[in-house]
Amino acid sequence: MQSIIHHQFGEPVDVLEFGDMLKPEPKVGEVRIKTIMSPIHNHDVWTVRGSYGYKPTLPAIGGSEAVGIVDAVGEGVDQSKLGQRIAVAGVHGSWAEYFIAPAQSIIPLNDAIDDETAAQLIGMPISALMLLDFVNVQAGQWLIQNTANGAVGKTVAMIAQARGLQVINLVRRTDAIAEMQALGIQHVVATDQADWKQQVKAIHADQPLIAGVDSIGGTASGEMLNLLSENSVLVSFGSMTGETMQISSGDLIFKQATVKGFWASVVNKEMPAERKKALFVELLTLATQKKLVLPVEGVFSFDDIKTAALKATQGARQGKVLLKPYLGEQMTSREAGLLKLSHKIKRKII
Repeated sequence: MQSIIHHQFGEPVDVLEFGDMLKPEPKVGEVRIKTIMSPIHNHDVWTVRGSYGYKPTLPAIGGSEAVGIVDAVGEGVDQSKLGQRIAVAGVHGSWAEYFIAPAQSIIPLNDAIDDETAAQLIGMPISALMLLDFVNVQAGQWLIQNTANGAVGKTVAMIAQARGLQVINLVRRTDAIAEMQALGIQHVVATDQADWKQQVKAIHADQPLIAGVDSIGGTASGEMLNLLSENSVLVSFGSMTGETMQISSGDLIFKQATVKGFWASVVNKEMPAERKKALFVELLTLATQKKLVLPVEGVFSFDDIKTAALKATQGARQGKVLLKPYLGEQMTSREAGLLKLSHKIKRKII
């Protein structure tokens, strides 16, 4: 089967290659997915570089999320899942024609959610939902986030607005403001403007700014803490600069602020099943109602992985880079419906 493979760790554009691997077979409790589309996430890039928490055995197939069709089930899995169009995240090897996923982790999709949205529906958006739960901001309260024009930042902004939360969205370039506003995102401030801190204060006025989400690190962490109100929380979501957080002990002490780290995989494991289910329902509802828009930078076939990898690792992207096998011959949603119907007919005959 067609796959995107790396035999060593390094920069994706250098080490990723188009190749052929054996089609996997589902084991007990597993399903095999025929891939429609799969995104290149930042953590996928870090995994290829060998700098993420998960380090695969080489040679490895990349990818951790996809939309696809269940085409085979393992022992103990309900046959009714065959032919279902699903989304799944937290898997390994989704940059291939077929990959394996735990049956309990797949999310059935309705026809109102298009493939480009479905391909990136779970990983980043569910992290955004969990992040908003983690900071515990209530309707009407104010929070601030940097790198707001990133994939997670945009999703946080849209979901927060749908929940009635007030969010100040920091971007690094003035020209990114229009990009955010085109998605219906409000309160966008560019930090390349000299008076950006005054703009932030003017937006929330006398209302306390009780939470900040920092994805940059370095001096940006301290700048955000300085803007927060008393008894606030600063959450470290990532470190784009790779630098240690530089925060003022004075701000930390006199604001009686709390600094916390957020790692989605740990939060996901510790979250009660009922709460997690509620978040998935909220996510699917927002996507169905088109209140959650997940932009796409481009769609590339597996054999064009060098171009896709370059696009995914360069700055100033406006959306996610998606991969798909057999560009132009990919299974459509209509074909997926016909496949599901054929499985039903086969089961009746058997």
